[in-house]
Amino acid sequence: MECSNQTTPTEFTLAGLQYPKEVKVPLFLFILIMYSLTLSGNSLILWVVVSNVQLHKPMYWFLCHLSILDMAFSSVVVPRVLAGFIPGGKVISLGECVSQLFLFHFLGCAESFLYTLMAYDRFLAICKPLRYSNLMNWKACLILSLGTVVGGCLNSVAETVLTFRLPFGQENLVDYIFCDIPAVLKLACVDTSLNEMMILVDIGLVAMTCFLLILTSYVYIVAAILRIKSSEGRCRAFSTCSAHVTVVGIYYIPVVLHYLRPASQDAMDGVICMLYTTVTPFLNPVIYTLRNKDIKLALMKQWGKSL
Repeated sequence: MECSNQTTPTEFTLAGLQYPKEVKVPLFLFILIMYSLTLSGNSLILWVVVSNVQLHKPMYWFLCHLSILDMAFSSVVVPRVLAGFIPGGKVISLGECVSQLFLFHFLGCAESFLYTLMAYDRFLAICKPLRYSNLMNWKACLILSLGTVVGGCLNSVAETVLTFRLPFGQENLVDYIFCDIPAVLKLACVDTSLNEMMILVDIGLVAMTCFLLILTSYVYIVAAILRIKSSEGRCRAFSTCSAHVTVVGIYYIPVVLHYLRPASQDAMDGVICMLYTTVTPFLNPVIYTLRNKDIKLALMKQWGKSL
């Protein structure tokens, strides 16, 4: 985009979700309910793990970390989407736009690292059971968890600086449901090919590296499980790992669909974004509750105490 006046706008207007007028109220209620269930479900996971001593293990420490990231990740986007249903709610200040873009990519990147870390934890537990308690002690858990946060933060700082260092004109319509890199780049007054290539390399490299590490971990895990002689032991190991595999698939598929084609955004991208910021964070606690025997038993135990 060429601009005659290269003055960065003090505020932006989000295009928001595109929908027929007759579905405005049902859509608003659906998103609101999903967001409420996301907060409730992940808070429930935190409450169950914290209140049950038997779940004070590295695997559930990482699960709590995931629940916190899910709630924060969803909260960066969904409230702003809901505000877009209200007159004047699509206007966002420059500071809010920068913060939203930074937090979105910070939390998304941290979550990718965390999924990789959770796969590594399962690898150690199943393939190195005798050394597991020494390798994955509480100090190691804390350092690794902080590493996901620091890594996500540094990655997002680089992406945010590269995006907002560009000159912008007076055009302030962000053609998306929130301030994301591909949509903001369209407002720049210079050629953004280099930025788009860096997004592709950066996000693609992080996503593919994490995915390959997860895949490698599960190749070793499956091989180790198949060597277990007890059918009960194999079923328990598969049940523990299947929940993680399911949430990884649900998380990565829409992310890859969206960011590996940053220059070709269309109306479906808003739907894809709502999928991994609203539906995926809601499904994570549901999947872990249904697929994990320890969580189910602890939940029933806590439920029995409250009656």
